[in-house]
Amino acid sequence: MGLPSLGLRGAAAMLLAAVLGAVCSPAHTAPAEAATEQVRATLVASVDAVYPGAEVLVGVNQRIIPRWHTYWKNPGDSGLATSIAWKLPAGAMAGEILWPVPRRFSVGPVTSYAYADEVTLLSPLRVPQELRPGDRFPVAARVKWLVCEETCIPHEVELGLDLPVVSGPALAGSGSPLVQRAQASLPLTRSWPASVADVNGGIRLRVVASELASGAVEAVEFFPEQWGRIVHNAPQTWTVQNDGIELKLQPGEAAAPGTALAGILLVTERTPAGPVSRGFSVQAQPSVAGMAKDFSAPLPAQEGLVPAPLNLPTALILALSGGLILNLMPCVFPVLSLKALALLMQSQDSLNAIRLHGLVYSLGVLASFGVLGVLLIVLKAGGAAIGWGFQFQSPLFVLLTADLIFAVGLALSGVINVGAGIAGVGSSLAGRGGYLGSFFTGVLASVVAAPCTAPFMGAAVGYAVTQPPAVLLAVLLALGLGLALPFLILSCWPGLRRLLPRPGAWMETLKQGLAFPMYATTAWLLWVLAQQAGTGALAVALAGLIAVAFAAWIWERSRPSGLALRRTGGVIATGCLGLAVAGGYAGLSVMPATATPAPVAAPEHNWEAYSEQRLRSLLAGGQPVFLNFTAAWCISCLVNEKVALSAGAVSAAFRKSGITYLKGDWTSRDDAITAKLAEFDRSGVPLYVFYPAGAGNRPAVLPQILTPQIVLEAIAPANGATTSLTLKE
Repeated sequence: MGLPSLGLRGAAAMLLAAVLGAVCSPAHTAPAEAATEQVRATLVASVDAVYPGAEVLVGVNQRIIPRWHTYWKNPGDSGLATSIAWKLPAGAMAGEILWPVPRRFSVGPVTSYAYADEVTLLSPLRVPQELRPGDRFPVAARVKWLVCEETCIPHEVELGLDLPVVSGPALAGSGSPLVQRAQASLPLTRSWPASVADVNGGIRLRVVASELASGAVEAVEFFPEQWGRIVHNAPQTWTVQNDGIELKLQPGEAAAPGTALAGILLVTERTPAGPVSRGFSVQAQPSVAGMAKDFSAPLPAQEGLVPAPLNLPTALILALSGGLILNLMPCVFPVLSLKALALLMQSQDSLNAIRLHGLVYSLGVLASFGVLGVLLIVLKAGGAAIGWGFQFQSPLFVLLTADLIFAVGLALSGVINVGAGIAGVGSSLAGRGGYLGSFFTGVLASVVAAPCTAPFMGAAVGYAVTQPPAVLLAVLLALGLGLALPFLILSCWPGLRRLLPRPGAWMETLKQGLAFPMYATTAWLLWVLAQQAGTGALAVALAGLIAVAFAAWIWERSRPSGLALRRTGGVIATGCLGLAVAGGYAGLSVMPATATPAPVAAPEHNWEAYSEQRLRSLLAGGQPVFLNFTAAWCISCLVNEKVALSAGAVSAAFRKSGITYLKGDWTSRDDAITAKLAEFDRSGVPLYVFYPAGAGNRPAVLPQILTPQIVLEAIAPANGATTSLTLKE
């Protein structure tokens, strides 16, 4: 009845509309939502309706069940990125997926970049200009993803939306709130200069952003857009500098030296409301040698003068060699004299006993380096910027070490008598107490060796701190083995025993004389403490030394007495030692926490305080610069400065050549200096670098042990000389 009532014209119009609808519309309209066992997917839009020529956002929202995840554009070591194939009306266009900031998922050695719980993948769509109000704009998408937990399951669904066409944006509506939430999860775009450089087998990524140069930064991660550009499960060492952030990455199997690196920099910062993470898009351009005007890029090291890229065998050999040379460094002399005295005392013991003492001493050294390695690994995992000798940047560690060395000095002076005296020392050392003494001597040698850096050590330790934990531990143990090796050989080689003098009364005088290097070491440590924490800390340390001395005195006075008095003396002595430790901790804790001021050069000095801004300013002007990174607790540094860098001939050459001498103080923790050391693949001081005049010239790294001649030869080109430059560790 209805059709005839429309008349012939109306019926024809309805028939035409039906034909056009069948031709122009999809055969069927896919649902806006589809669900699998692990993921519920929904097609959402930023508008409720479209208008001709509009640009809108359409996205696929994935709600993922707990413990499962889907993947980012670069899935990492395993996985498959989600794909969206759009089916749109003629004239419409779809752009690339806008990927939110992912998370890092690691299972054993496998690391992936993925999304958990919920994610919305947006794509921009352009609506055809030819549409008219009243038309429909159908959007269809075929979505494929891989969802994984312990197992991985591929899924494929078809989703659809049918949006009305209106006359303009005022009628488009606000769309799904999921789109606004997805936009907030996208990485931020900033116009920050970023550079990438291939440095000694690693990748150095530097982002110049004063917005990120904050002490509130807790963690930094980099997610590369391209697969295989970095080793995804390798540690990422990061430092916050005065003008931004720098990361050290391990190149992957698809790394391409000299090419750009794109990805997301995820920065977590402390706020009053708790940690807040923000992702930033990074497009890092390769740092090109010789581009002198680009001083936002890292400063390259002199080709041929920085060690070539290391591998593990080379690093182990360098560490072993550095440990051997460490025995000759002045900071280790006081403790090595103890071991030399012990060898003299043991010369008349059985061969097996002597060998066992050598093995136990070596075990003490290796155990100490192992503990140091574990501590480095833990601090690195927490994002700390650390390097060799970092423990001496702690005033509390310096104070406790001073107490320990002072106690050893008291024992050598005879204030405390350990064992049966010199006459019966041979038999006493064969017992358990003697072996514990050998182990303790190895520990003590390791403690006082930490502020020293010997030749070959810099490259080995610099390599180790950028590697996985197993490699770092292996290199540090090789370093410890080198330190222990001379005495291990002396203990195990029977022929050398005949060369040792026979023990006698003269050894008591020698033992007491060896106390004075211990007292000198204590004085040096107190000076270091004063440099770090001021004269108030010095007063705390002196009070602690008095407590240690009283503990030694009361212990020795009570020993000949009866059991009750001996126990009382032991309790009092233990209390005094506890008071020294607890008082030192409490005293340093209540002192104002102030940063160590930069060293200020006196008028007669030939140097000025280092800052990255000052260095870059000088280099921008093409001026020659000599850079010295030092620390008050670094004996090697102090000797080099006294013997070489303060020599009259060197100072005169600096003045003649117009060389600016910059000194950076690493006595206390300074992340900017730590980052600068890392640029030259070093993890500790000393570091000496000469930048020749001329913006295009590259810096030269000098050896860690200096003489005036080495410095003069290094700056010879700036000094107008023709001496050839050959610098070796």
